[in-house]
Amino acid sequence: MNCCWAPFLYLCLLVSQSRTAEASQETLHWMEKMEVAARSRISTSSPELIHGLELRLLNASFGGHNLTLQTHIIQALAFKLNCNFSGLSLSSAALEKVPQARPQHAMQFPAELTRNACRTRSRDLRLICIYFSSTRFFQKDINSSLLNNYVLGAQLSHGYVSNLSEPVNISFWHNQSLEGYTVTCVFWKERASKHHWGAWSPEGCHTEQPTPSQVLCRCNHLTYFAVLMQLSQAPVPAELLAPLTYISLVGCSISIVASLLTVLLHLQARKQSDSVTRIHMNLHASVLLLNITFLLSPVLATPPVPGAACVVLAATLHFALLSCLTWMAIEGFNLYLLLGRVYNVYIRRYVLKLCAVGWGVPAFLVLFLLAVKSSVYGPYKIQLSDSHGNSTGFKITSICWVQSSWVHSVLVMGYGGLTSLFNLVVLAWALRVLNKLRAQEKAPGTRACRDTVTVLGLTVLLGTTWALAFFSFSVFLLPQLFLFTIFNSLYGFFLFLWFCSQRCRSEAEAEAEMEVFTSQMVQ
Repeated sequence: MNCCWAPFLYLCLLVSQSRTAEASQETLHWMEKMEVAARSRISTSSPELIHGLELRLLNASFGGHNLTLQTHIIQALAFKLNCNFSGLSLSSAALEKVPQARPQHAMQFPAELTRNACRTRSRDLRLICIYFSSTRFFQKDINSSLLNNYVLGAQLSHGYVSNLSEPVNISFWHNQSLEGYTVTCVFWKERASKHHWGAWSPEGCHTEQPTPSQVLCRCNHLTYFAVLMQLSQAPVPAELLAPLTYISLVGCSISIVASLLTVLLHLQARKQSDSVTRIHMNLHASVLLLNITFLLSPVLATPPVPGAACVVLAATLHFALLSCLTWMAIEGFNLYLLLGRVYNVYIRRYVLKLCAVGWGVPAFLVLFLLAVKSSVYGPYKIQLSDSHGNSTGFKITSICWVQSSWVHSVLVMGYGGLTSLFNLVVLAWALRVLNKLRAQEKAPGTRACRDTVTVLGLTVLLGTTWALAFFSFSVFLLPQLFLFTIFNSLYGFFLFLWFCSQRCRSEAEAEAEMEVFTSQMVQ
């Protein structure tokens, strides 16, 4: 009897395996069709393609408890569940047959998932998961992007799952900096947009960041999930990167040559230099270091360069900027002493003490940061909006710079803001003093005018243009970018022009005094 049934059972098994293979091949063929549509950027068929894949996974026959299918950008899974379901944890690292270099993700489903379905139906249930590593099937917005370009979806047969008391946990790991971003867990809400087949919504999801490299989404329903990244400030258009880079390269190169010429001219006339000239030379030295390190920062931020080199350059660039800002404040302080003191004030080793402040304070701050946490320096990624670029709508460029938002706020923007404010106050006070001198009969009008030009040429160039950094918002963003780049990349050149004018003026005054002395001797 058993021998008679054996061939029939074997034939049924072959037919069942054949149907399972056909169902798997049909689903895989549909996924490949979706990839072709994604490469062709066919957005009108996105809902039909996604719903078609869901239907095939829900109705696919397969042996065992689960089915896994994978293409280049889509991974599909189906699980057979019952009413004794105790929860399920899925990790991309465990699901991948071949290890991938892309960031990992995970989903954790609570035991409550099948409770409502089991109240009305006692038959077996099916859970399907669809993972996309591309956003081609979903709405693209140039003002935001999706973390890792990942969209993770899940659906349970026999009804829509919502209002779970124990949430579904979706984890996204990443290897990028999220500073300057607003990170939000969202789900795909169909028919929520008039121009697309859906839109991203944060309803029912809670966003957490347990570690700097992980974003955890806790949602009370099943659908397609993603992490929406939005820049805290308006992004810079990617098409402006080339002209701004060209302006910076040309301007900084001119300033480097000008600063070198200024230092050489100073060394040539070193015997004739005074404390004021020496202060100017220290400012030129800080500007020279700032321009050199700034031009090198994008070069050393590329992957082939060791990370330690980028950290050292970023710290040096920060030190150069702080030194430059400090010497600007010292110029303002020295100007105050020159115009405000009634009697001659002698300060022993005046220039040496100023050097201890101008170079020592920035060095102490940078070394302290390196000792406490060296990771504050390194490759800093700048997001640029790209309306004609990839699916995320952003383009990334990197420089070696400060990575910590707190350090940037306090020791870059705060430090620069105090310096600019101090120099502006000194400028206003100096102009007021010179106006009083010009109003007096004993003060020649031409001399007072020359002093006014001197103050404007010194103090305006020593800090005022750096105040443009605080206008990088709203309608001021684009004009501020170009004005800030032009003025501050040519900052060393402007100082060189001012140095040359002051030197020519000093030589002219010396010649005039010599002529007066000669004429008196002849008489």
